[in-house]
Amino acid sequence: MHICQLAGEYPNRWGGLGTAAYNLSKALASKGHKITVITRKGGGKYPKIEGVDVIEVKWVKIPMEFTRSFGRRALKSLEKLHKDSPVDIIHFHAPLIAWNKNQFRKANEIAPIVTSLHGSWLGERRGLISSAKFGEPGTWGNVNDIGIRMLANHYAKFENIAIQNSEICVANSIATKNDFLSNYEPPANWNCESILWGIDAQLYRPIHSDSEDDSVRASEIRKKYSISSDANLILAVGRLAARKGHGFLISSFAKLLKKLPNSHLIIIGRGNLRKKLLRKVKKLSIQDSVSILGGMSFEKIAEWYRISSIIVYPSFYEGQGLIPLESMASGTPCLAFDMPPLTEMLDDDVGGLCEMDINSLANSMYELLSTKDLNELGSAGRHRVLDKFTIEGNANDFISIYEKVISNTKI
Repeated sequence: MHICQLAGEYPNRWGGLGTAAYNLSKALASKGHKITVITRKGGGKYPKIEGVDVIEVKWVKIPMEFTRSFGRRALKSLEKLHKDSPVDIIHFHAPLIAWNKNQFRKANEIAPIVTSLHGSWLGERRGLISSAKFGEPGTWGNVNDIGIRMLANHYAKFENIAIQNSEICVANSIATKNDFLSNYEPPANWNCESILWGIDAQLYRPIHSDSEDDSVRASEIRKKYSISSDANLILAVGRLAARKGHGFLISSFAKLLKKLPNSHLIIIGRGNLRKKLLRKVKKLSIQDSVSILGGMSFEKIAEWYRISSIIVYPSFYEGQGLIPLESMASGTPCLAFDMPPLTEMLDDDVGGLCEMDINSLANSMYELLSTKDLNELGSAGRHRVLDKFTIEGNANDFISIYEKVISNTKI
């Protein structure tokens, strides 16, 4: 099959959607399929994959409106691609691309459309409202977040068009599917499945206890950031944006330090909130126990996953969220809020879930670090990922969907 993925994110413009599109492309190409990815221009260099072509198109850098400008140019590129190399299936990654009814009609004349739902604009807005409720730094400091809060209703109309004009929709969690059922206008005969995205379980792996290289590397990393070998290392990974809850985590960590002073918090992520978060750290007088690092390669992030005691994922909203799975695959327990879709991946057997409350998060971190067998939890998490959340499994699931859709549209 020739599969064309339309994805607003793709390396090096990383995000959960971009990671999913990249991993799926890699896995599908390994099975002999031809993949073309149409994505936004300007993300930098991207990893080359045999069997995967990438077309970058221009887009207008205006909050929310970029989905429309990218959509227009992506359709033109799709039409040209189809003339040169006929496309069998179109994989449309919502919501970072927006088409109107006429654009979907033109695309449907090329090939049937499978739409992946990576959360929703209305869900993103709910997350931002929660971040404001908890006084998260930078709630009104990011133009993209402001755009979501002000324009989510308008751009949700294009999500409605997508679910009404696709052969099948594939939500990235049961929570996302329920979100669309409750807050959007799916057709009465809506064909929607739920498949959680998997991760690269070779990249994200546990530390090898008998590996001298792993041990040396772990010691080097801890030494670089003045973290003792016996300190509790707590890791948070994610874009430095209000919805991700890093300010909330810092407040909870300050409370944890009173019980477990030999602890260190590392936050890894890109974004414009670094200075605000550091000011919060200084105000709480915990600057010797907190480090906020910028973006880094996946290989380096994977090293941090492996050497950490626990990973905390304090996001206020996710369509799915891949970081808990990356944590579990690395053999490291993960702690997050007790809400869908995180409950579709996490439980007390592989980490923990807590209330969206600063004291609850602090107490849950303390309980994990002081009373739980972290190795046992980490091992259970690794096995769960290998059993349920691999990119190979995603590829097989989507191949079945593509074949079914193509067969149905030929009848």
